[in-house]
Amino acid sequence: MAQTKIDGLLFKEMFQSGAALLTHNRESVDALNVFPVPDGDTGTNMSQTINSAVKEMQAKNAVSVGDVAAAIARGALKGARGNSGVILSQILRGFASALDGAEDIDCALMIRALRAGADTAYKAVMKPKEGTILTVARVMAEDAERNCREMTDMVEFFRAILKSGEAILKKTPDMLPVLKQAGVVDSGGTGLTIIYRGMLAALTGEPVEVDVPTESARAAMPGEFVDDHESLDEITFGYCTEFIVSHPRPEMRDGDVVRLRKRLERIGDCVLVISDLSVVKVHVHTNDPGKALQYALELGELDAIKIDNMFEEHRERMAKLAAEEAARQKPYGLVCVALGDGLVDIFRELNVDQIVDGGQTMNPSIEDLGEAIEKTHAKNVFVLPNNTNIILAAQQAAEVEGERNVIVLPTKSVPMGISAALAFDPEKDVEENRAAMIEAAENVHTASITYAVRDTVFDGRDIHAGDIMGLVDNKLHDLGHDVREVAEHLTEEMVTEDKSLITIYYGEDVSEEDAQALLQALSEKYDQCDVDLQRGGQPLYYYLIAVE
Repeated sequence: MAQTKIDGLLFKEMFQSGAALLTHNRESVDALNVFPVPDGDTGTNMSQTINSAVKEMQAKNAVSVGDVAAAIARGALKGARGNSGVILSQILRGFASALDGAEDIDCALMIRALRAGADTAYKAVMKPKEGTILTVARVMAEDAERNCREMTDMVEFFRAILKSGEAILKKTPDMLPVLKQAGVVDSGGTGLTIIYRGMLAALTGEPVEVDVPTESARAAMPGEFVDDHESLDEITFGYCTEFIVSHPRPEMRDGDVVRLRKRLERIGDCVLVISDLSVVKVHVHTNDPGKALQYALELGELDAIKIDNMFEEHRERMAKLAAEEAARQKPYGLVCVALGDGLVDIFRELNVDQIVDGGQTMNPSIEDLGEAIEKTHAKNVFVLPNNTNIILAAQQAAEVEGERNVIVLPTKSVPMGISAALAFDPEKDVEENRAAMIEAAENVHTASITYAVRDTVFDGRDIHAGDIMGLVDNKLHDLGHDVREVAEHLTEEMVTEDKSLITIYYGEDVSEEDAQALLQALSEKYDQCDVDLQRGGQPLYYYLIAVE
């Protein structure tokens, strides 16, 4: 028999299955990254993003497809990490907009969701690049619009769009030369097709094993409901309604209790209905407490009725928080991303308000960045991402933040961020500071010395695991086997007649003796420059060398 519609519960199972399959394949997706530096890779970022969506979905008592999709989109946005995670969150955000208000999904609605997901993701990226996850999402939507309009069987539909996604994925090396050189397909597009493959597995009755932990259901009857309403950021259903069916009808069965729970879920959230058939305890947030009581009266007599107006509680709490925020708000705040105790200390000395632990190995989520922005308690907040893979997430965090003026500066390395922070002047206005900080950052050239984590081909070069890689302004310039030799060669490429300062930040895997030897060598060679040595303590990168 054809599966013509997907309800909210099945949609949950499918999405959870897709997330689990991506988690299982995280390392294989990471391995597709063209650039083999030991960064937080695509598979890691996408799996953490989608698992944040699953966590939010599980926390909600949503039963309709529209409500489930909204929870997924919210969770993905909160947990989005790296460029691939942000783009995935935007695809899911588009899905949620198309599914808004829907009880279930048919093929026609799924086509609209695919289109909305692709369109939303494209709009979120300033300069969309073809041959990436964006292309895979767009082509799947276009093929569905072209070939699937007459379909009614959801299994047939999902097989068709998965076939489309895998076909365009194979063509991504023809669109991006760097993929062809490395002999790989796009990692983000691979992650997206894996999610759909997991969803199809659940739809056909072959769910993959779920890694995301879930809380076990509680069978015991609780003594009293505990609901202080303090966790609510916004109020959708305004009346906290609690009561007991103290004398149920003799003929009441478990099915009647289940039916009451489902009816309450249609008119509210935070539903709790528990029974041992001698008593039924009920808790629901709803805008129609009278209807909740009416539904329960069909089961027996009501007792211990309590209805709290959460709208009034929320207004009082928000007014108090707003007053407290206004009282402690300051004109400026600085947020930066850094990893390494030495670098963190440097930013603290520069009076940066909030330092987000992230850097290279674990890209911070939009939620992490948003929380740091809020903690500054400032009217205007400058954000220094200090990594090309964090800039998009920072921009999304700035869009979500509605109460502050957030300025994301395009700092692509830690030394750029340090120069920008040094240029900040609390006596200047916002625009003057923005211009001065960008100018200072752009005057810095940064060399990064790290190692390759896998064999690959990049920019016509054969790279082998363990090779020492030298990057200048995030572009590969040198390959070698000696860290100091590569560091000296990159410095030579960056130093010109107009440069006057060289700063060496050495990482956790470099001894102070080796760092001092490099300092001595550069000081002797470039006597026209001031050469400074700082302990950065950063992992993975032996040296960060700034020339300005």
